[in-house]
Amino acid sequence: PPRFAATRQGRELAMFALQRLTRNDPPAAADILKKISGKFPEGERSYIWGQIAWQAALRHQPEARAWYALADQGKNVLSDQQLAWQVRAALREHDWPGVQKAIEQMPAAQAAQPDWTYWRGRALAGQGRADEAGSLFQKIAGQPTFYGNLADEELGRAIVPPARPPAPTQEELASVRHNAGLLRALALFRLGMRFEGVREWNWALQGMTDRQLLAAANLAKSSEIFDRAIYTAERTREQHDYNLRYLAPFRDNVMPQTRQMSLDAGWVYGLMRQESRFVMNAQSGVGAKGLMQLMPKTAAWVAKKIGMTNFHPSDVTLMDTNVALGTHYLQMVLSDLDNHPVLASAAYNAGPGRARRWRADQPMEGAIYIETIPFEETRDYVKKVMSNAVYYSAQFNETPQSLKARLGVVGARGGAGGRIADLP
Repeated sequence: PPRFAATRQGRELAMFALQRLTRNDPPAAADILKKISGKFPEGERSYIWGQIAWQAALRHQPEARAWYALADQGKNVLSDQQLAWQVRAALREHDWPGVQKAIEQMPAAQAAQPDWTYWRGRALAGQGRADEAGSLFQKIAGQPTFYGNLADEELGRAIVPPARPPAPTQEELASVRHNAGLLRALALFRLGMRFEGVREWNWALQGMTDRQLLAAANLAKSSEIFDRAIYTAERTREQHDYNLRYLAPFRDNVMPQTRQMSLDAGWVYGLMRQESRFVMNAQSGVGAKGLMQLMPKTAAWVAKKIGMTNFHPSDVTLMDTNVALGTHYLQMVLSDLDNHPVLASAAYNAGPGRARRWRADQPMEGAIYIETIPFEETRDYVKKVMSNAVYYSAQFNETPQSLKARLGVVGARGGAGGRIADLP
């Protein structure tokens, strides 16, 4: 109505309508807001521009940064998510002063998170302020995480797993074998009661020392409860065994397949660890199954492509079948996406079409591509897969590794890709 802005209710209805429109078409919402912006008080107007800018940034639309500028920062109208995407919009344009400014507008607790600590360091380094950047990298370096790895490399350190601690003694192993909680958990696992077994196992770990945790992780490994072995080894505080944190079971089944498909074994294991934690009968909420978490339709499609004539949908949780289908699909996705593991990892989680669309008009470094993936689940997934791959490769090759080299540069939109038209 012409006088919609006369009441708070009228303005809020208009704001809600604009917010709904911006979910599908931010430019259309921006065009309407420009015509009626004078009818809103400053705070409400800033709020709407913040909503439009956020949705535009999620879609990698270049107008996002101009619309963020119209959201008055002094009014505290931007949420943590909106502030994060303001940084990401600047990253897509390699605007280091803009990245720095956007991070400095975050609340202190958010700006101190490892991702924004790293990118603020990169922004300072990009402006020639190496000493300040180094101080920030030092805060997160040494952590076995995506940004901990990258910070190490910015400081000139190769990624090397820490020295293995002494193996658990017979006395330490005997102690955990007689731990009532762990024994109950193992009994539950044998009965197929995984949910209850996991809860019992996790409860039993409370208060354990590093030596006890390492012994318990070895018990889980020998019992082939690989996800609990990894979980338990990750809880140590000072003594760390990365061969337990990054377990590589089923090598006799996986390694021949990776060689046949000319795939990097470290990357395949990094992906498998993230997908299933090596639980053979794992099933996700959306129906993905097995070690490599294949969707039924994808498994059937790959089986048909490679001529697996005796494939039945129930076979997807069988180890050899799952690994064969999963590695074939990985190889197809990789070859379809510039042979780039970052794009292929994103495609494995969110689909090849999305992985292609998330590229920019210009080449960009792999870390920026990952940071600006619109889906939080996929963004986190790719970071973990690529960091996992570094540690697996260090274990397999016994040499220092570089995450930055693995991330490389993602080619511009419209380049190679899409050769397999029906790739799911």
